[in-house]
Amino acid sequence: MTETEADPTHTRLDIWLWRARFFKTRRLSTDWITKRGIRVTRAGQTRKIHKAGTHICIGDVLTFGKTMHIRTVEVLEIGTRRGPAKEAELLYQDLA
Repeated sequence: MTETEADPTHTRLDIWLWRARFFKTRRLSTDWITKRGIRVTRAGQTRKIHKAGTHICIGDVLTFGKTMHIRTVEVLEIGTRRGPAKEAELLYQDLA
């Protein structure tokens, strides 16, 4: 599968954060993950991720600091592109 093909079941963590509009560029999301890490909860197990290429799935819960706030979101959709903000909001549910 090439990077341009969409997989409806999982995607890279850095790409999903960029598509969901938590970061303006994919490079910024990659740097954030690498330097600070993001907690991923799947099937009741939480682990801290420092690799941008880690795959996430629908149902995963992501926890990370952003602009003086702790964000906790559940992945509802993987998405296929970085669309407008209204479309990006459909990719996750804010659990805060």
